[in-house]
Amino acid sequence: MPATSPGPVPGSTTLPAGFPHPHASEEARAIAEEGMILRVQVGSGVHGTSIAGQDDRDEMGLCLEPARFVTGLARVPNGTRGRGDSVRFEQYERHTAWDRPGGLANRSGAGDLDVIIYSARKWARLALAGNPTVLLVLFVPDDEVVYRNEAGAELTANAHRFVSRLAADRYLGYLKAQKAGVTGRAGGRAGGRAGTHTNRPELVAVHGYDTKYAMHALRLGLQGIELLSTGRITLPVPEPHRSYLRSIRHGERPLDEVLDAITDAEDQLARLRDSSAIADQPDRSWVDDWLHRSYMNFWGLKPR
Repeated sequence: MPATSPGPVPGSTTLPAGFPHPHASEEARAIAEEGMILRVQVGSGVHGTSIAGQDDRDEMGLCLEPARFVTGLARVPNGTRGRGDSVRFEQYERHTAWDRPGGLANRSGAGDLDVIIYSARKWARLALAGNPTVLLVLFVPDDEVVYRNEAGAELTANAHRFVSRLAADRYLGYLKAQKAGVTGRAGGRAGGRAGTHTNRPELVAVHGYDTKYAMHALRLGLQGIELLSTGRITLPVPEPHRSYLRSIRHGERPLDEVLDAITDAEDQLARLRDSSAIADQPDRSWVDDWLHRSYMNFWGLKPR
């Protein structure tokens, strides 16, 4: 556990307006804003690997939905137009890049905001399964927290309860998939098609591989190693790893060297996963109790 328990962080719960996307109705936005318990930055900025003027801003959070969406069958419209079947509330997802001509097909760029606020129940299912992306919200420092209330503070104070062999397996799976994306094919070294599974052909054209994708692959491996070794993830990425990751992004490292570093991280993760020091399962009992108490308190009911 951290030396000092985190406390509430007052801030903004306001989200970008709804959009014609299944998880972006105005009703879903209202649920996410009113029930928000945690909202943080999770992109390159929080890792310390961003480049000024080149990155979007990625945010993630959790919310508690009204009782009728948990104990009943209430659903939200399918986007602001509501042309499709209504959907269960699981998240509010919004990308400001959608506001430009081209809509949902747009790729986020400098100055854009990508934000997703999960139902606490959905987030917990993903986190208990060891999903590296959602686990990251538990380790964001206060200066990168947009909003956190008492329930969110209690959750982040108990981040260690999510560390398990399941998380190790998930980190390894993600790392292997990203390594394959860097090389342009599943396994093996890159030939003339390095990075063809990524979406930044402009970087491949300049550097021979997608340097941003490769940087994030190694960053994921390094953070997985720290999580399994210490129960924590340090943000931003500590030195000397941060400078090395930035050098990859700038295209200053040859692909073979980067792939060797990723392979080394993969090997370390595998050894940690098989260590007797790693719990087989996360603390599901604590998480279940936290969810129950948080929802009951949000609904104004006395937990039993």
